[in-house]
Amino acid sequence: MARALVENRLAACANELPPVNSTYRWQGAIEETTEVPLLIKCTRERYAAVEEAIRQLHPYTVPEIVALPVTAGFAPYLRWVADETTPPEVA
Repeated sequence: MARALVENRLAACANELPPVNSTYRWQGAIEETTEVPLLIKCTRERYAAVEEAIRQLHPYTVPEIVALPVTAGFAPYLRWVADETTPPEVA
């Protein structure tokens, strides 16, 4: 998933974190499983496309997809994220 998001310029970067043990209620039952969190860096403008791609690629019916606002950041890094998620112009 991480590679697909970056290859398609939906994300500038995706970090696969170490596996975590998750406990949650799903369809009335308590479930426990190991999951791998993915931190995806994209712009607000690309969020909808990222969400759609995750929904298509993820095996869960209801994957955890949350967006956190960036209230401040190193300007060159934020510029890089914007540049890397801008679709190439079609000639």
